[in-house]
Amino acid sequence: MKLPFYIARRYLFSKKSHNAINIVSAISAGGVLVGTMALVCVLSVFNGFGSVVEGLFSAFDPDLKITLVQGKSFSVEENEIQAVREMKEVICFTEVLQENAMLRYKDKQTPGVVKGVSDDFSRMTNIKQIIVAGNFLLHDNAFNYGVAGLGLAGTLGVAPYFSDPVYIYAPRRDATINLADPTTGFSTDYAFVSAVFSVQQPEYDEKMFIVPIEMTRELYQYPPDAVTNIELKIDSTADFSAVKERIGQTLGTKFKVLDRYEQQEDYFRIMKVEKWIAFFILGFILLIAIFNIIGSLSMLIIDKTDDIRTLRNLGASEQLIRQIFLFEGWLISLLGAIIGIAVGSALCLLQQHFGFIQLPGSENFAIKAYPVLLEWSDVLAVLVTVCVMGFVAAWYPVRQIKIERESV
Repeated sequence: MKLPFYIARRYLFSKKSHNAINIVSAISAGGVLVGTMALVCVLSVFNGFGSVVEGLFSAFDPDLKITLVQGKSFSVEENEIQAVREMKEVICFTEVLQENAMLRYKDKQTPGVVKGVSDDFSRMTNIKQIIVAGNFLLHDNAFNYGVAGLGLAGTLGVAPYFSDPVYIYAPRRDATINLADPTTGFSTDYAFVSAVFSVQQPEYDEKMFIVPIEMTRELYQYPPDAVTNIELKIDSTADFSAVKERIGQTLGTKFKVLDRYEQQEDYFRIMKVEKWIAFFILGFILLIAIFNIIGSLSMLIIDKTDDIRTLRNLGASEQLIRQIFLFEGWLISLLGAIIGIAVGSALCLLQQHFGFIQLPGSENFAIKAYPVLLEWSDVLAVLVTVCVMGFVAAWYPVRQIKIERESV
């Protein structure tokens, strides 16, 4: 194995009798270099955007969320729920009651989602990090307050501490619709807007209105211990997977326990699919570039016909001769891949730490530069892909060596 590799390495860097062979080989390696660099950069940008979105979600979503497998609401006083509350790894236990509603501010109205939360909600999440106006406040001695998503606040035309409240209309659970006076079928309450938040996701920003859970229970005529889900903050020093498993075992099959990824499973799955679709598209372009190796190797085999005859006369087997040129083609792709990975990784690390490429219109976004996150698992996947493609591309002309040798 050492002899064919040594000869292939000499062929790679030695001067050929025809300068065109050197040019074609350089073009082949250059195509692999550019394609590999593009793959590393594109995958890193996808990782960066995923990391940014995950950070925004983590400021709003809990570490763990408990919901019913079937049904909508349950009692927070159930024995299983109380057992979870008393676990030492659970440092924050937030009760949540979430329902659809009609929201109105003056002459503007829109459907939305009312999320009633207990007082420790701000301690359970990092929502204060995503407040863009006002201060997080749910109630004082006189009034109830609500925290609105940025899109919802824009639709209603409301801002923190306006003198008029937002009115909440909820369908009465014990009433039928009176066509003569439809308003009798709704319960009504109001809350002043204390703050506006932005997760930069429409399901939150355009619909969510966070209010005290006591107000939501009264508005929707729920019992004083009713919740639609429980949100938990777990001690950072605890084994998260073990805690989640133990909570699941404590609750049984009636409940399901969701981590942050599972709470936004559809979104993260779509992002992962988009990332690998981009990988396969760029991989196909890279495959076309790698096929230049076929032309380069074919020309080299013709150029080295005398060498092939000499090696045969010296007793070299057909397998050894094929290995020489197979290694030659593989080295061309590997050389381009290594340089491409080095350049792509360097660009990604520079962007990751210095952000020299800015997003167009970045003044309207929470992030100013293209987010990039270099993951070495992606680098390894790119390297393996290029090596496999290079081997396949080199195998085709190498198969013809026997025919060329017999024709000489």
